[in-house]
Amino acid sequence: MNMDISKTRIGVVGAGSWGTALAKLLADKGFPLDLWAFEQEVKEQIEKERENKVFLPGFVLPKNLVPSNDLEKVLKNKDLVLVVVPSHCMRNVSLEMKPFVSPDTIVVTASKGIENVTHQTMTDILSENLDFIPKENFVVLSGPSFAKEVAAKIPTVVAAASKNRQVGEYVQAVFSCSTFRVYVNDDPVGTQIGGAMKNVLAIAAGICDGMNMGLNPRAALITRGLTEMNRLGSKMGADPLTLSGLAGVGDLLLTCTGALSRNYTVGKQIGQGKKLDDIISEMRMVAEGVKTTRSVYNLSQKLGVELPICNEVYAVLFEGRPVADTVARLMNRTLKHELDGVR
Repeated sequence: MNMDISKTRIGVVGAGSWGTALAKLLADKGFPLDLWAFEQEVKEQIEKERENKVFLPGFVLPKNLVPSNDLEKVLKNKDLVLVVVPSHCMRNVSLEMKPFVSPDTIVVTASKGIENVTHQTMTDILSENLDFIPKENFVVLSGPSFAKEVAAKIPTVVAAASKNRQVGEYVQAVFSCSTFRVYVNDDPVGTQIGGAMKNVLAIAAGICDGMNMGLNPRAALITRGLTEMNRLGSKMGADPLTLSGLAGVGDLLLTCTGALSRNYTVGKQIGQGKKLDDIISEMRMVAEGVKTTRSVYNLSQKLGVELPICNEVYAVLFEGRPVADTVARLMNRTLKHELDGVR
């Protein structure tokens, strides 16, 4: 690990809105960095116009941010690699990364999701495919953070999760600045469960608002959604306190109440009567919660964890259940103690 932070060589994999916003943040701090874009048009836009008009329009990108479609150029001889690709692309992209990263590379993932078939987290996939890198070199960056607000330098606070405190503090120092504060924690599992499940719950919150149900149901949904996060997180070895922090309740509040959330927007349109396929066909950017809903549902069935809200989202998205029926089903469930399944 290069302990001289100012000399850190950085590669960013993924030029969507979040990847571009984080690359801009680091470039604005003065780091020279290479940004890998899958799309040729994105690379050319940034190169010629200093703007990612496809995924993050309206922001000038510094000249020390160098776009490329060449993964080897972006990754070779880098101290820190930030991976920000859609969760369903993580396996293939990380396999393509394998020849170009070294064993002492710090790999940070800011992707949020759980893989459909394997139910693995992003660090599970990365450590499996980049098995020559020590597991403590994989770090999760997560928390309440819309890309546009980070790019606009609106104060934002997130968490960097690593099993190795020194590695976590290194990433903390690289990313932190006057508008982006990073806390460290030692719970990558909980941090990733929170980051994935909040997207599913944001779809549920959007459905509520799309149906014009009022504010009471949304508050209940967020609170009980946090309970579901804790149930699944605890089963997978997460620290419940992590889910009460930035990567859990913090990100949950943001995505369940903010119009900038793609997942909330999908839910809202479903609540207004639109079909999922029609919504997805009109979106250029990925709403991670749609795929993650399937993962969370199947994982809950496999582990025997009760997640009624997430299960109803699954039924609406993939089984065609009318949204009005889900409300009745949730409200008429067997009466319980509030803390059942979380203590």
